Amino acid sequence: MEDLFASLLKQLGEDPTRAGLLKTPKRCSEGYKFLTKGYSESLDDIVNDALFPSDTDGMVIVKDIEMYSLCEHHLLPFTGKVHVGYVPDKHVIGLSKIARIVDMYARRLQVQERLGQQICDALDAVLKPKGIGVVIEAEHFCMMMRGVQKQHSKAITSQVRGLIKSDPKTRQEFLDLIRN
Repeated sequence: MEDLFASLLKQLGEDPTRAGLLKTPKRCSEGYKFLTKGYSESLDDIVNDALFPSDTDGMVIVKDIEMYSLCEHHLLPFTGKVHVGYVPDKHVIGLSKIARIVDMYARRLQVQERLGQQICDALDAVLKPKGIGVVIEAEHFCMMMRGVQKQHSKAITSQVRGLIKSDPKTRQEFLDLIRN
């Protein structure tokens, strides 16, 4: 990958042998490997049996999970917050595992809509909850730095299933709790 970044620098009209750029191909290669490490991670490894029997049916929410991803259309970052809520059926999951699942899918080339769906699908498959909701609020550098150049716009997406989708009171509780 380092050769690709050196070639890119040349294509941009730069000299990859100048002092300030000597280590840039290596840094970029390491950076992109980190930013896309989600491809080498698996849901089973992340969850690692961190499911715990529970008889609670109260909503569980982890909100404001920092998220950093790369837009698959421009390879520019989009960053924001992910809010996840679920109504347990027979199990709860370790709270840190929810953030790790968010990171696993965010650390891939993405579009925000699919990211939310993948998080929802993964938690649904692992937990089989009575209901689940995922809301993502993000700022996209492809909209901020190029194209329309709108600095303060945010994209908000949601994925909901089960009780959070079918029961208006449960959906409203989820939305109220992530707003506060």
